[in-house]
Amino acid sequence: MTWQPHITVATIVEDQGRFLLVEEFKGGRNVLNQPAGHLEANETLREAAVRETLEETGWDVELTGVVGIYLYTAPSNGVTYQRVCFAARPLKHHPERKLDTGILGAQWFERDELATQPERWRSELLLRCIDDYLAGPLHSLDLIRD
Repeated sequence: MTWQPHITVATIVEDQGRFLLVEEFKGGRNVLNQPAGHLEANETLREAAVRETLEETGWDVELTGVVGIYLYTAPSNGVTYQRVCFAARPLKHHPERKLDTGILGAQWFERDELATQPERWRSELLLRCIDDYLAGPLHSLDLIRD
């Protein structure tokens, strides 16, 4: 069996101190995560981040920078994920848009509100990415070479 990491993107969408998160059904429970998902064939990392955010939240966003690149092995299944985490600003909400299968909805949370609810996180990357975004620096989108 060949080991192969999964390439994923995530987006930190912040508006006035609140962060846009997705509530989804995973592993038999409702969990919170950034809008995130897998890179698809013939797609750039930037395109994937914008697409996943729209599909999971109904929000158009503009990417503003790169928060970080993370390597994470999920304890639940042993799969290794490489996550490229972007920062974005919200542009327009499409409340009528049907969200991806398994997505229960999108909600805005303050950082401290999330910190008190680790049992609701899909993984520890949820708060780690927000904290890295808040601590800075935010890296230029030019870091990503398509």
